[in-house]
Amino acid sequence: MSKYPDTVGDIAFDEKLDEAGFKKCGARKERHFSFQYYHGPKMFGYKGEKIAIEEKLKKENIYSEKKVNGYITVRFLVNCEGKTGLFRSKHMDSDLKDAVLNEELENKLLNFTKSLNGWMPKEIEGLKVDYYQYLTYKIEDGKVSEVLP
Repeated sequence: MSKYPDTVGDIAFDEKLDEAGFKKCGARKERHFSFQYYHGPKMFGYKGEKIAIEEKLKKENIYSEKKVNGYITVRFLVNCEGKTGLFRSKHMDSDLKDAVLNEELENKLLNFTKSLNGWMPKEIEGLKVDYYQYLTYKIEDGKVSEVLP
């Protein structure tokens, strides 16, 4: 196995973080390529579009008692069956510098993202493929004010 990922930004399986049953489609001994969310004709493949995610988030009422500001990004892989895995998160302050905002809030948003089950497989040239997706939660005064992209 190469010490370098297949492509820049690939997420390697980590048994401490990832569900053992999650599989990339078409993964085999030779290199496996996963696309990015922006490849193909449809850039955001969630049932009900982004508004469905925002509505679910509003119902969950996720917030922090601490009045923190910044961004929490959760990046993950959607496989060719629409199943998700390989979740990774990153947090930044309002100036986009690495910073721990609030660990409890980050865990709530990570679990919320894992609970989203409306991701649709991406099809490119007639073939269903794996792709990386991300959601960035803009945090203002401890509450999510916007979901990006």
